[in-house]
Amino acid sequence: MEKKLKVGLIGLGGICCSVHMYGYDMLKDRVEIAAICDINPDKITSFKKNFNMPDVLGFTDYKDLLEVEGIDYVDICTPNYLHSIIAVDALNKGIHVFCEKPDAVSVEEALKMKDAAEKNDRHLMVMRNNRYRNTAKYLKKYIADGKVGEIYCGRCGWLRRRGIPGKGGWFTTKEQSGGGPLIDLGVHMIDLAIWLMGNPTPVAVSGCTYNKFANNELSDSINSSFGEKKADGIFDVEDLAMGFIKFDNGACLQIEFSWASNVENETVFVELRGDKAGVNFKDGYVTIYGEEGGALVDTKPRVYDSHTHCYNIEHFVDVLQKGATPDFTPIQGVNMIKILEAMYKSAETGMEVRL
Repeated sequence: MEKKLKVGLIGLGGICCSVHMYGYDMLKDRVEIAAICDINPDKITSFKKNFNMPDVLGFTDYKDLLEVEGIDYVDICTPNYLHSIIAVDALNKGIHVFCEKPDAVSVEEALKMKDAAEKNDRHLMVMRNNRYRNTAKYLKKYIADGKVGEIYCGRCGWLRRRGIPGKGGWFTTKEQSGGGPLIDLGVHMIDLAIWLMGNPTPVAVSGCTYNKFANNELSDSINSSFGEKKADGIFDVEDLAMGFIKFDNGACLQIEFSWASNVENETVFVELRGDKAGVNFKDGYVTIYGEEGGALVDTKPRVYDSHTHCYNIEHFVDVLQKGATPDFTPIQGVNMIKILEAMYKSAETGMEVRL
């Protein structure tokens, strides 16, 4: 039996308590929560009570947690701007790192994470939970089997009608978040699309961003409950981003992400077009558009999704415990942040940005 891993949780907000903890409950025979950390001591108290862990070590400074003997890895669930800072410090301590997306708020910070992981021979993985959807795994194999042919273009997005998270708090404060729905939601579907396409390298990006709903208080999405709202806070990020990515193999990808838009309903999608067939993931379901017997055929496989964050964390544990090959590498994270940073630069300058 493999050695039980010890994890330190850093950041005890909604994403940790309502999402990551499902994974640790599933992995309780393989992973021990050895220490927790949050700058708000009330969250430490609540965590211990809610998860029945009265004796778990609690800290308000993550640097103290990194000194706990025997910590194998940390799971970082803090505001975005702290991801790279904490990750680099942990990696330099010889501690593996699992981190919530986005990887970092700039390419410079993402490269620091990659370099620290390589220098210290430690594993660094950033949440890419959508790769673990049953629908995504089905499509990955379908594409790998050659049934789609050459994927030469696609589009992806995550559109909410009204679903701004933590309005006025760190989510909507660029200095802490790095941006709005592009960096919050974009990482999910852009990564899924590029992963399904075979991870081509992005070479050019263009885009536009808009802020039109900063003064709108309506909400129809449970996602608006994430983060801590501040009535007198800051909203200096976009609420809509649209753009276009070109890759080194000649393929292209349209992208669109919004926290608030006048659309019919919230929708999440990745659509890829190949010269043999097209595949469409939308709101948890798959449709394949192809040809058969001399006719155009639409196929709807009966594949259903489950709680994906758990399986992303489980994969990281498999990497550490069983030597599994990581399906996410830090360079993929660097390329992601290059795309997002270039999108914001293109929106500001009105010009395409070469990577």
